[in-house]
Amino acid sequence: MANHRVSHEPAYVLHRYDWSESSVILEAFTRHHGRIAVVAKGAKRPSSNFRPVLLPLQPLQLNYGGDAEIRTLKGAEWMGGHVMPTGESLLSGYYINELLLRLLARDDAHEALFDAYAGVVEVLASDHAGAQAATQAAALRAFELLLLREVGLLPALDTETLTLSPLLPDVRYTLLPEAGLREAADDETALAGADWQALQTALDDRAPFTDTLRCVAQLTGGSNAALRGQLRVLLNYHCGVSTLRTRQMMRDLQAL
Repeated sequence: MANHRVSHEPAYVLHRYDWSESSVILEAFTRHHGRIAVVAKGAKRPSSNFRPVLLPLQPLQLNYGGDAEIRTLKGAEWMGGHVMPTGESLLSGYYINELLLRLLARDDAHEALFDAYAGVVEVLASDHAGAQAATQAAALRAFELLLLREVGLLPALDTETLTLSPLLPDVRYTLLPEAGLREAADDETALAGADWQALQTALDDRAPFTDTLRCVAQLTGGSNAALRGQLRVLLNYHCGVSTLRTRQMMRDLQAL
C-alpha cells in the first residue's frame, strides 16, 4: 500500500477500541476509501482536540496518513447538520454500524452506500415523534437492502433466482439465504411478487435510498413485518451469527 495522506475525507466513526493509556483505534466508514482503521493518538487526554469530535453517527472530515493497515489520524472536524440520535434511534444507529463492520471489507470504497448511510443517520437523528418511528423503520429496511446489494448478497428481486423467471404480481415469494427468491409455501413468510418488483425498481433508481425508503413505507403492516423478518434472517446468515449484538441489546432493554 502506497504511503499517502488523505485530507478532508467525509467519514463516520463506526467503533472505537482502546489502544493505549491515551490513544484509541477507530473503525471509520469513509466515502472514497471505504472502511478504514486509524489510530487517534492522545485522543483520551482531556486536552485532546479529538476528544469531543470523534463520536459515532456524526458527519466528520478526517485527515490521515500512513502505509500500514492502521493509519494515523492527523485531524478531524465535525461537519454539523444534526445532533446525536438518542434512545432506540441510537441503538438503531449502532445496529447499522455493526452491519458495516461485519459485512464490509477494509479499503473497499462504496460511495453510494456511504450516501445511503448518511441518509439513514439523518433520519435516525430527527426528533419528530409519532409517524417518525415508521419512517425510521423504513429507513433501516432500505439501508439493509442497499447494503446487501452493494456487497453482492442480494439477488435480483424481480425474478425467481433459480429459474430466472419474472415474478408474478399476485404470487407470494420468499427470500432465503441459500436459495434467493422462490415461490413460498403457505406457511412461509413472504411478499407478493408485485412488492418485490417495486423494491427492485426503487433500488435501481438514481436516488435508491430515498426511493427504497418510500417503497418500504408504502408496504402494508403485514408485508412490512414480512420484509423485516426475511432481511433479518438473510443478514444474520451472512454475518455468521444467530442474533446481532445490537439486536439482542434492543430485546434486553425492551424486556426490562
